[in-house]
Amino acid sequence: LERLKTDKGEWLACTQIVAGQTAQQLVPDIIRKSISLLPIAKRMRWGSFATEFVRPVHWAVLLYGSEIIETDILGLQTGNQTRGHRFHAPQAMTIAKPENYADLLFSQGNVIADFDVRREKIKEASFRIVEEKTIPLIPYIDEELLDEITALNEFPVPIMGHFDERFLELPAEVLITTMQENQKYFPVKYHDGSLAPYFITFSNIQSTRPQSIQDGNERVVTPRLSDAEFFWKQDRRYSLADFSTRLETIVFQEKLGTVAQKVSRLVALSETIASQIGVDVELAKRAAFLAKNDLMTEMVGEFGNLQGIMGRYYALADGENPTVAQAIEEHYLPKQAGGAIPSSDIGCVVALAEKIDTLAGIFSAGLIPTGDKDPYALRRAALGVLRILIERNLKIDIHALADFALSLFNHEFDKMKTRTLVTDFIFERLKGYCLDKGFSGDEFEAVLAVNPAEPLDFMQRLQAVKAFRELPEAESLAAANKRILNILKKSDSPASQTVGKLVESVEISLLELANQSAKDIAPLLEKRDYEATLTRLAALKDPVDAFFDGVMVNCEDAQLRANRLALLNLLSAQFLTCADISKLQA
Repeated sequence: LERLKTDKGEWLACTQIVAGQTAQQLVPDIIRKSISLLPIAKRMRWGSFATEFVRPVHWAVLLYGSEIIETDILGLQTGNQTRGHRFHAPQAMTIAKPENYADLLFSQGNVIADFDVRREKIKEASFRIVEEKTIPLIPYIDEELLDEITALNEFPVPIMGHFDERFLELPAEVLITTMQENQKYFPVKYHDGSLAPYFITFSNIQSTRPQSIQDGNERVVTPRLSDAEFFWKQDRRYSLADFSTRLETIVFQEKLGTVAQKVSRLVALSETIASQIGVDVELAKRAAFLAKNDLMTEMVGEFGNLQGIMGRYYALADGENPTVAQAIEEHYLPKQAGGAIPSSDIGCVVALAEKIDTLAGIFSAGLIPTGDKDPYALRRAALGVLRILIERNLKIDIHALADFALSLFNHEFDKMKTRTLVTDFIFERLKGYCLDKGFSGDEFEAVLAVNPAEPLDFMQRLQAVKAFRELPEAESLAAANKRILNILKKSDSPASQTVGKLVESVEISLLELANQSAKDIAPLLEKRDYEATLTRLAALKDPVDAFFDGVMVNCEDAQLRANRLALLNLLSAQFLTCADISKLQA
């Protein structure tokens, strides 16, 4: 023990020497702790062991170089022996050197140990097997399914099967979903992109009777496809519009009512948005009315990921306008960050209505996302709104749209507070979007300071600020604007309403130039040509520098001081028509 004097007083300290441990001593506990922390949702037990893991464990290998680290892992004594494929090479194999592990398992154990190597071999085998057909075919490989098949097979062997061509009368997405989700098959397409009556599966064994495996898979897939065919026929007994009344039986959210009530709001929002951007209002309203009806169909009840897609097919089968049918599918877009946005105008309208209704509704119900919890995917919805407005060049005031969306709810809540929460939430997502696009934080803050109401307008200003920053005058003007704002903020004297008499030649000249620039930028601002506006204002750099070099703003003469403050107000106002460039860092 010793006394330790510090700035905060005297402490009694203990110095203890802890001897180091070897890697061999430390690794067993590290391994056990790591295994216990694995996020395994469902664990299982086996034999008479109390140990739990994702699957039964029969042996454990733990080496430090070629040396065995002897310990107990999951109830098993560690060693240097492993086994290969359960049927092709079940015998024990000794791992003399860890670096030979993968080669040993492949050469003696019929196991491809490396996940990435196995994944690539599955991909290559899929393309190779379709080449055996006399017609040109290509495998349709979903990346997530590829990962799953890779994890399910340690020695993948491709098998190609066939199904009855009558099933091709069903929508391709139905067949693809059935094969991928139910059977873990890769569908096969012709080179023109249409679906072919084939599939690719993988056997985890080099069978002596591969035809039997093919026959078995073909027998299994037929009833699966027959079920899908049945769902299609059952749904087609009704028109898509007939399903609307059934939406009254589904609660969207306790405070926000049923899905049918949500659809009513979508129709109202779509009408407003369509009129603002100049697209067919009646088509937009029809698409919004039908958008959710496929949720009540047998097909979507079985395959939830086909929502919207089946709505499009059923709408087309009913003879609805193709634009309406397309919008029904597209109103869920984008489905993930970076995903496709609606390609049609009506699709954009209904997608915006869907997302802003969800944002306004969930916020009005007090269910604001916190931390990593976002059960209603509000962050994705907000980003979707922004991407559609910006990437499709749609001029919509997000504050006014949020106000209208909130006005459609009948439950009690603070509308002004909720509007602020919703719009702030959207603009927080906008910052992340802009940073991902290569804009800097201070460029974003410069535009945010002038509160543009339209995300498209925000982005146009941001692009102009980035271009302005490349000008040689930018740094000096940013510093001058910061100085102007500081003077105006700290001044106890009021500025004149208009710029009156000035004395010094540099300030008189600056006033003339500022008045001329105001005239010059007016038509540019009318066209939202912010880049040209800032370029024109950059010409004020030398006159502004000369003003600060030769003029004392806060002079003794009260009237002259007020006139000079008014001149600074005039200059500041001109720059703030685009952004607050004083926010730009040197």
